[in-house]
Amino acid sequence: MAEINLSQLVPYGDTTNDGAVQLSFTLPVEPSAKAREAATQLVRNWGFFDVKIAHMSKIGIGYALFVVMARSDKGIDYHKVEAPQLNLEKRDYKEIDKKILSEVKRPIRLVGACTGFDAHTVGLDAILNMKGFDGDIGLERYKGFKVVNMGSQVPTDELIDRAVKENADAILLSKVVSQKDIHIHDMRELVAKLKNRGLEKKFVLVVGGPRVTHKLALELGYDAGFTIGSRPSDVANFLYEKMIEKLDKEPETQTETKKSGQRKK
Repeated sequence: MAEINLSQLVPYGDTTNDGAVQLSFTLPVEPSAKAREAATQLVRNWGFFDVKIAHMSKIGIGYALFVVMARSDKGIDYHKVEAPQLNLEKRDYKEIDKKILSEVKRPIRLVGACTGFDAHTVGLDAILNMKGFDGDIGLERYKGFKVVNMGSQVPTDELIDRAVKENADAILLSKVVSQKDIHIHDMRELVAKLKNRGLEKKFVLVVGGPRVTHKLALELGYDAGFTIGSRPSDVANFLYEKMIEKLDKEPETQTETKKSGQRKK
């Protein structure tokens, strides 16, 4: 087995360090020999070599789908890559429940929704519904959470209004649809409307979806982002730890307020 050089990290296909990749894309032309050659030249223009069209098929009138095998000798220094990630202690739901009820001393109030035109609730329901998924139960089944699942296509203002009405500790936004970066638009809209109403610090903001990363979430003003493979217990664990962090800061805030009041006198 070839030695892996993390200072010049390249893709792996058949053998280590061979630079092999698989690409798929659509061109707005009918499948043909000319279309196949166009796809080949296009991938070469991107800097790949040893280009092979593994699959070409028609997908509607005037469109062709290509699956391409190719190689690249361009690498990256893995040691210099930086990406924020959540480092949470693994706990099952019974342990999280016990800690919330003994340390927070009440259920954590959570309101979740898919906003805008997003009608896909599969991710939201996987986290919130009692059954959860893949053996990991949803937050509705926890004694340590009071959950309101507003479902899909919820206007952002209605989500905020409900969170205020419920005196929520956290808002969970789920975004599945991502065409033309609509998920980013909707994520920004929630943050902007909270700021306009002076509520930007009231709620813990969590967002999840297949095109969501923790890095993207932080950049847009959220406390955490969860992507494909995240489980209800991951979200529950984060919210528990975030609530403890907020409770630990409250005495400091109260002390600062008292000192400020004494100075005014």
